[in-house]
Amino acid sequence: MNLFSRRQSLALVLIACGFASGVHAQSYPAKPIRLVVPWPAGGVVDLAARQMGNRLQTALGQPVVVENKLGAGGNIGADTVAKAPADGYTLLLTSSALTVSTAVGAKMQFDAVKDLERVALVGYAPSVLVVSASSKIQTVQELIKAARAQPGALSYASAGVGSPAHMTGELFKSRKDLFILHIPYTGAPAAMIDQIAGRIDFHFSNAAVALPQIKAGKVRALAVTSAQRMAGLPLVPTMMEAGVDKFEADQWLGLLAPKGTPPEVVQKLAAEVNKVLAQEEYSVALANAGMAAAKPGKPEGFDAYFRHDLAQWAAVVKSAGIKPE
Repeated sequence: MNLFSRRQSLALVLIACGFASGVHAQSYPAKPIRLVVPWPAGGVVDLAARQMGNRLQTALGQPVVVENKLGAGGNIGADTVAKAPADGYTLLLTSSALTVSTAVGAKMQFDAVKDLERVALVGYAPSVLVVSASSKIQTVQELIKAARAQPGALSYASAGVGSPAHMTGELFKSRKDLFILHIPYTGAPAAMIDQIAGRIDFHFSNAAVALPQIKAGKVRALAVTSAQRMAGLPLVPTMMEAGVDKFEADQWLGLLAPKGTPPEVVQKLAAEVNKVLAQEEYSVALANAGMAAAKPGKPEGFDAYFRHDLAQWAAVVKSAGIKPE
């Protein structure tokens, strides 16, 4: 075969591949989609997944079946998706626990950066810095002042080493160079019980857990960790408004796919997610559970955000000397 013939054959192959890819995107989806949620049913990630899944199946014309696959802080479900066929029929909806686990160095059978495609952000779960209702501390600045006056005397709670509350607490300490004792609990409910009782000084509670206690007058909200104020707590400042620079520590909720999923399928999924994000009903459903809908965006934007989030937590892990349990 001469050089011209080889080039001609290569061109035909490339055209055929492009045609096949286009046909795949047009026919996708041709069967039910499995949406793996590596968190318990009824939690914030599960709620967001079901709200998104119900709307996607209407738009795509195929069932979107939510499967709760628990274990290892969300990593078992993520591993399942990372090793699934890259055809768009097995997807993952998880949280920033994925970047936190990677930053902490948790034992994982997959590479969160290399083995998963970022498709779309679907929402955010902000945390609230709370103190007990009986606490004399009224503002973030008063909390900082108290911590500096008595290094090591104050304590903050978390749902365990490497949990969002732990990482956010360490981010706060690093931003203001504070020495505060970390008290890990077996979960968020146990931490909130001791917070209400005043046995700990403060903690960064998930908004879904904190809002009922704030409304009941059992804890006091000092600030929220999001870049903007929460709709459910419009009078409570953000951490940055309260004087803590470069502080944004929401848990993100996002849709991911196995690495190698056809770009056309990723783009199609992202486009349909964007349509859902523009629906007021979706935003209201998330707001009622203490979350906020993400703004429409592109997969490339989610990938950049993912990497920025990973870098932020990696810096916190290094400065605090956090080790995986």
